[in-house]
Amino acid sequence: MALRPLTEEERAAAREKAKVARTIRAEVKDSIKNRKITISEVLERSDSDEAVSRLKVTDLLMALPSIGEVRAEAILRELNIATSRRLRGLGVHQRRALIDYLER
Repeated sequence: MALRPLTEEERAAAREKAKVARTIRAEVKDSIKNRKITISEVLERSDSDEAVSRLKVTDLLMALPSIGEVRAEAILRELNIATSRRLRGLGVHQRRALIDYLER
């Protein structure tokens, strides 16, 4: 089944929605970097905010000071979390393990 073509107004609305979501995710990562909010607060916010829930766990970890791509992947491997996982896809035990790991 083919999708119907979007009107110009629908495309403009979709572009604006995507722009807002990118801005929200950038603000969350900046807040994590500057330690204004904690990982547990971000995870709690992801339950109600669609833009935050679509943030990749890898990107969230890499926003933390002193964690780069290699260390983020090592943390995810240790916690048995897929590198492609987004915040909304984390289970209760994965969330707890992530919070415990980063708070020690």
